[in-house]
Amino acid sequence: MKKLIIKNASELVTCRGKAPKKGSDMSNIGIIYNGSVVIEDGIIVDVDEAVNISSRYDESEYEVIDASEKAVLPGFIDSHTHLIFGGYRADEFSWRLRGDTYMSIMERGGGITSSVRATRSTVLEEFVETGRKRLDKMMAFGVTTVEGKSGYGLDEETEIRQLEAMRILNESHPVDIAATFLGPHSVLPEWKGKEDEFIDYMIEVMKKVRERNLAEFADIFCEKNVFSIEQSRRFLKSAKEMGLKLKIHADEIVRLGGAELAAELGAVSADHLLQASDEGIRMMAEKDVVATLLPATAFCLKEDYARVRDIIDSGCAVALATDFNPGSCFTNSIPLVIALAAIQMRMSVEEIITALTINAASALSRQDSIGSIEAGKKADIIILEFPSIHFLPYHAGVNIVETVIKNGVVVK
Repeated sequence: MKKLIIKNASELVTCRGKAPKKGSDMSNIGIIYNGSVVIEDGIIVDVDEAVNISSRYDESEYEVIDASEKAVLPGFIDSHTHLIFGGYRADEFSWRLRGDTYMSIMERGGGITSSVRATRSTVLEEFVETGRKRLDKMMAFGVTTVEGKSGYGLDEETEIRQLEAMRILNESHPVDIAATFLGPHSVLPEWKGKEDEFIDYMIEVMKKVRERNLAEFADIFCEKNVFSIEQSRRFLKSAKEMGLKLKIHADEIVRLGGAELAAELGAVSADHLLQASDEGIRMMAEKDVVATLLPATAFCLKEDYARVRDIIDSGCAVALATDFNPGSCFTNSIPLVIALAAIQMRMSVEEIITALTINAASALSRQDSIGSIEAGKKADIIILEFPSIHFLPYHAGVNIVETVIKNGVVVK
């Protein structure tokens, strides 16, 4: 039996709970000062003040990590990424910086069409190799579970190849991957005007994805000039009938009603939400749909940030994620997300931690097993190099994760 004690943490952040935290409860992260954690066979068995743990357990029977003058938190969960793709679009980023429009970039063969071409020509082994390197970097930031979407193939063969790469990585890399089928991510020129037929095609692809158990979630880019509310409803209802859980790219550019649709269909999360209506957010709160906000995307696109204070005040649970992808947000930096959430979105450090742990776990339907430090949950834990959580936004944009523990094993 593998046995481990992390002791004497100056701040031990528990985030206790098996449901997403809403409203003012997002600030309740359950800090134990001078706390200790007992882990056996990858599972947390006890959490308490260090003096109480030392009286109940014989340290000579355990591997011991002394976390004196360090803060200990649940592992971060990045609940919205597109981590498997081919090619890069660095030139487009520079074009955008000089003022080129998205449409002008599309006209010269850029945008998602460029990523689709590169992804279709990428073999499985290369997906796995580059995916492993990306996961290593995410893990160094303290990420112990990540969501990964397909969506850069837009055809059966490539979508399945992306998901197969995620399955291989999930089985071989310490970081857990929750896979999402995002077949309807965009409309290629050859499908323009035939979006309904494309949805039909993607429903057939989704059947094969489901037969091979390659995805846990289904997602769609519900947006003006991409997929309408009715097209999104039809696709997501089909996914639900197949037993997949639902996510939705909602109300990012135009207030289309994606938040309302997420509530109507009982989606696990609705993501982006820069233009979401008050009524849509109210409905999401009522139906326990997690609002996954992606501040690094707004930053990279120089757009306004989501109305996080209104969303929290409405009683909706908020998660934060990177949206790591080759186009609009080529960053997997959790420190950047923390800095933007604190400085630009006016979230407290406690709210940010909640959004990256128990609420992010809830955005992946894994709140029963990860996202907090409490008895019975997986020992996914990070140790900071500083004694307080307040160093997370204070040391702005810098990684201060010193140790990463996954399933009770030190992996960094």
